[in-house]
Amino acid sequence: MEHKGILLESGTNELEIVEFEVADNKFGINVIKVKEIIQPIPVTFIPHVHPHVEGIIQLRGEVLPVVDMLKVLGLNHLQHGPQQKYIVAEFNKQRVVFHVDNVTQIHRISWNQIEKPSDMYQGGVSQVIGVIKYNEEMILLLDFEKIMVDINPASGISVESVKKLGKRERSEKKIIIAEDSPLLRKLLHDTMHEAGYDNIDFFENGQDALNYLEALAKAGGNIEEHVQLVITDIEMPQMDGHHLTKRIKSNPDLKVLPVIIFSSLITDDLRHKGDQVGAEDQISKPEIAELILRVDQFIL
Repeated sequence: MEHKGILLESGTNELEIVEFEVADNKFGINVIKVKEIIQPIPVTFIPHVHPHVEGIIQLRGEVLPVVDMLKVLGLNHLQHGPQQKYIVAEFNKQRVVFHVDNVTQIHRISWNQIEKPSDMYQGGVSQVIGVIKYNEEMILLLDFEKIMVDINPASGISVESVKKLGKRERSEKKIIIAEDSPLLRKLLHDTMHEAGYDNIDFFENGQDALNYLEALAKAGGNIEEHVQLVITDIEMPQMDGHHLTKRIKSNPDLKVLPVIIFSSLITDDLRHKGDQVGAEDQISKPEIAELILRVDQFIL
């Protein structure tokens, strides 16, 4: 899976997911996050570590933490099955190994096939960010960023890093942010507020953000009178950030809006995908201070 041929053309609003199993339940992870899938190898125990972390392994000279997905999902009483696998993943500028029961197949789907979890069963602490109906079965997409922030809060977005920018007064210009994670929306709200940006509208996916922008454009006038900047995640149900950017840049009324992609998937290997759809800039989570500095450049 190291080769890049599996990656899709930018802006198609599609993704490929690696389907894996934990305790007979089916889950998915974006193939872009997956570096390789290996057989389990001996784990070195680390004392006083987070209970979800089994320990560490050495893989080709690199020391990586191993996260037990049974424990993450609250299934501590169960043991991994005979076909257990390690999923070696990379996102948010970190590498981590997820211990699962089995890895079965890869699916190519559209983001609009992914349903947002209902508040009734999602609750406030769920790691589920999307539900895929596939061949009369359901595959759950997990919020791996939240899983890692729960284990290591320092790996998440930090308001403190923005405070280091010093006392700031910024404009009241409107910023649109598309981000599906409730945790990330809260963190972005707090950090943008700390940076002096208070006039922000949040949307849970790219489709809702695009509908809002298109409605403003149809109402008449210059779109820049209403909105000055768009910030978008990549992974979102209904419409991803690459497709949102592509739609903005292909719309004569919206293309003047600068778009910054703020995602855990911004790597040297994948940066070209944002370039292809016309994004003005791309910042990797959790580099919130860097995001604020780029916003300063585009909005003032």
